[in-house]
Amino acid sequence: MNLNNRNIAIILFCIFVVMSGYGVLLPVLPYYTERLALKSGVVADEDINYHIGILTSIYPFFQLLFAVVWGKLSDRFGRKILIVMGMLGFVIMQFLTGLATSLTMLYVARILGGIFSSSVIPVGNAFLSDLTDRTHRRKVLAWSGVAVSAGVIAGPMIGGFLAQTNLHFSTTFGHFLLDKFSVPFLVIALLGILILLVTLAWLKNPENNKSGTLLQAQKSKLKVGHGFMLLLSLSLVLQLAVTLFETVFSVYAKDILTFGTSQIGLGFMLCGLIMAVLQPVFASLDEKKVSIKAQLLFGFGIASISMFVFSLWNSDMYVYSTIVAFAIGGAMVTPNLIAMVSFIDQDHTGTNLSLQTSMNSIGQVAGPVLGMWLYTMDKTWPFPFIGVVLLLVAVMVVPKLNYKIKRA
Repeated sequence: MNLNNRNIAIILFCIFVVMSGYGVLLPVLPYYTERLALKSGVVADEDINYHIGILTSIYPFFQLLFAVVWGKLSDRFGRKILIVMGMLGFVIMQFLTGLATSLTMLYVARILGGIFSSSVIPVGNAFLSDLTDRTHRRKVLAWSGVAVSAGVIAGPMIGGFLAQTNLHFSTTFGHFLLDKFSVPFLVIALLGILILLVTLAWLKNPENNKSGTLLQAQKSKLKVGHGFMLLLSLSLVLQLAVTLFETVFSVYAKDILTFGTSQIGLGFMLCGLIMAVLQPVFASLDEKKVSIKAQLLFGFGIASISMFVFSLWNSDMYVYSTIVAFAIGGAMVTPNLIAMVSFIDQDHTGTNLSLQTSMNSIGQVAGPVLGMWLYTMDKTWPFPFIGVVLLLVAVMVVPKLNYKIKRA
């Protein structure tokens, strides 16, 4: 394996592990939060759903605050050191989450994780951009999307199935508690340690981005044009839809569909699997035959329709079918947005991709809070609401994507 391929593989594994850690909590969160809240005795039953929404959104909120900082630092000092810091913070978060004995500890773990792991995906994508030219970049960044989706598959599966183990143990040491709910998070933490060691040993900064080297990015000013702002708005809305759906689905499936954690995990697994399989397919389409703008229109349209019809029936097959449709729409949109952002200004790739991650983080912050607020008013409202938002974006924003991209 040559150096470039080895670097690409390591970056993809880092992204996969981080997204697995994000996903591992999703099917477990309603039950885990309920247990910690009731144990504390200070949280009323009706307030538990609000904590679920806040715990989901606080992680991307701190990603929002720090992603651009990490991106700028990576443009200046190199990608590797920022990825190592991110993976280290991720491992600490998983250990704290798995051993938490109170909601306060869970909040602290999520905050630390948001701060440090926010560097891995945007800096990783910038690293991949450094290693590729225009011909191959869409495909390689699509594989980054595959790593994200594979993590979304693996995380909920690990969380859903390991949390249902028949292990019966409970060991307290200091302010930490080790029991069956700890198992999924400790497994992910150990996986994080493994990839962290691999990163330290074998990941090498690309020749044009070595640590300590003065880059052209330091000599030129970052320019945020109208086209870039449109791309950021699309990223924001897509992530808002995804995280709103993820958060509300886990609660809706528990309360209305009476799903268990394994059934909820299966829903997330299907979503991630479809996105993992289809993103490279859509990224490989000939732009002359199917334009990127057309893919974005179709993607947002399909996702919108799936949300409109999601809550009409409650059969397992119907629910999973609408999830698959939603994932197809997301698979059309995601790799194309990342690639378009990466081509805007090659001197500020890390910064631009971090700005996109910040927009994603705003969506991740707003999605759970908005979703749970709508859910408390009517349990079916979140789905058609986000369907309307996706439809408006498809009609009003995507047609305006007509600008020249600065290319190397």
